[in-house]
Amino acid sequence: MMLDIFSKLTFLSIFTDIKEFFNKQIPVADWVDEAVKWTTDTFSWFFDPIKEDFGDQLEKFAELLADIPPSIVIVITVIIAFFLSGKKFGLPSFTLVGLLFIYNQQLWEQLMSTFTLVLVASLISVIVGIPVGILMSKSKWAEAIIKPILDFMQTMPAFVYLIPAVVFFGIGMVPGVFASFIFATPPVVRFTNLGIRQVSKELVEASDAFGTTGSQKLFKVELPMAKTTIMAGVNQTVMLSLSMVVIASMIGAPGLGRDVLSALQRASAGTGFVAGLSIVILAIIMDRITQNINKEKS
Repeated sequence: MMLDIFSKLTFLSIFTDIKEFFNKQIPVADWVDEAVKWTTDTFSWFFDPIKEDFGDQLEKFAELLADIPPSIVIVITVIIAFFLSGKKFGLPSFTLVGLLFIYNQQLWEQLMSTFTLVLVASLISVIVGIPVGILMSKSKWAEAIIKPILDFMQTMPAFVYLIPAVVFFGIGMVPGVFASFIFATPPVVRFTNLGIRQVSKELVEASDAFGTTGSQKLFKVELPMAKTTIMAGVNQTVMLSLSMVVIASMIGAPGLGRDVLSALQRASAGTGFVAGLSIVILAIIMDRITQNINKEKS
């Protein structure tokens, strides 16, 4: 009898403790705020130069592109599209008409700002992503650690990336590049890892039999054989960078996305349609060009 009473009291005590635990809010938000504040203060020597100097360089580069006569840019782009498409007229014709439409709608300067953001974010993603993908392909431990991080980066809503971007870099093009970099890096990492792992084992064993070093095997055998898959990852990275244009405009990134956001705020359907169509035209041109580069290299 006493044992039953003791058991019930113990159960009630445990139940009460559990109830109190769930009723008490865990201060996760406060912990994150403190961690971000500590990171910002401790690494201000790193964030401040990027925010100021790198931001100025991006703006100057965008202005430099905008200063080039649009006719020259259009002609060069059409020529590139012509040769990459195998001297067919489909892509060059679309490129010519599309860019002339954007110029006619007086969105050329915004187009150059958008192109700068996408180009820089894509380059940083590729520069960081390919070595990380190579590391994943060479180490099972690295793959086990990096894969969940990539899953987290890809499943996190894009808007969430704007929070650390603004906290660390303020507003403007730099946080837009930072958010685009986080959002667009996973494909090139995954495709690089996949491409190298798919290289024929017989070919790798043959290179080992000839006494190649690790770097020789990587640069002369594995990467050349995996370049088609890697370029497919680069294409996806460019497209994801471009998809962040409108979202990045919410934190002050200039370009066509800002016009879309402004049209949304003013309920201006016509302006929003023209700016959105310009983004679509740029996306198609960049997608087809990167795909044809891949075909040229295959």
